[in-house]
Amino acid sequence: MSAVAVVGGGAWGTALASLYARAGRPTVLYARDGATVKAVNEACENPRYLPGIALPETLRATNDPAEALAGADTVLFVVPAQTLRSVAGALAPLVPRQALSVLCAKGIDASSGRFPSEIFAEACPGRALAVLSGPSFAADVAAGLPTAVTVAASSLALADAAAQALSTASFRPYASDDLRGVEAGGALKNVLALAAGAVAGRRLGASAQAAIVTRGFVELRRLGAALGGRAETLMGLSGLGDLVLTCSSPQSRNFAYGMALGRGDDLAGLKLAEGVHTAGIAARLAAEHGIEAPIVGTVAALLAGRIDVEAAIRDLLARPLRREAE
Repeated sequence: MSAVAVVGGGAWGTALASLYARAGRPTVLYARDGATVKAVNEACENPRYLPGIALPETLRATNDPAEALAGADTVLFVVPAQTLRSVAGALAPLVPRQALSVLCAKGIDASSGRFPSEIFAEACPGRALAVLSGPSFAADVAAGLPTAVTVAASSLALADAAAQALSTASFRPYASDDLRGVEAGGALKNVLALAAGAVAGRRLGASAQAAIVTRGFVELRRLGAALGGRAETLMGLSGLGDLVLTCSSPQSRNFAYGMALGRGDDLAGLKLAEGVHTAGIAARLAAEHGIEAPIVGTVAALLAGRIDVEAAIRDLLARPLRREAE
């Protein structure tokens, strides 16, 4: 039976490790935090990131990367997009050559504008690589609730093999060879979830909520296509599906952060959402590709402190009238 190593002891990493341990696969979770390792091994829980979720007794955690990666057939990298380069570079000598490496974080590198698959290929070359994305909450996956996602690779043959490796009774990956489309959808929906959260936090109503999600999807589809994604991918699980889920519940860290923005809360100490890092580079990429993305641009300006929430709402409502298909 294939052995799984999960790099990253946060909520999503712990959920995926729990998923495969429950499926009977030898699974090791690598976490740098000693308290997390101790809690997983001794109490079968991760109270810091997944409070209230019982983890399987067969799941083993360690803060020794060599121990975690030794003999792994599948290595899941569940670290933020902004730290992937340093983590992958440090672990590269330990990642087994024959293992499938799967990137599970969503975002765009804020300094370079590059996607995780590009960064990983440079930092850890010569490995079979796939990207996992789609509508999935960590608590649902950890609890064994039904979940469907997309797994993408450079070829359909590799994507099919990755889907087979990652599939369980409750977790269904759909294979795709549109790496860029899957990565773009996952990254851009985080930015739009911040906007949807701000609308909810400001209590602007369900009608405004529907409008921001729908018009946000127009921006995701146009910018995602300009970045090289295919229309059918952006309409699928890793695009529209993930956007709908992320914009519907405070379980989403991005939506929750947006709600705090909309309410005018003090953001100090709030768990930072990946969309906060992605918004500025997404707005820059939209400008470079000549894509009109007012919601993405407004979120970037709001996070940079160039406007406040009232001005953001006013500016979006004051935009010139357009035909819907434009």
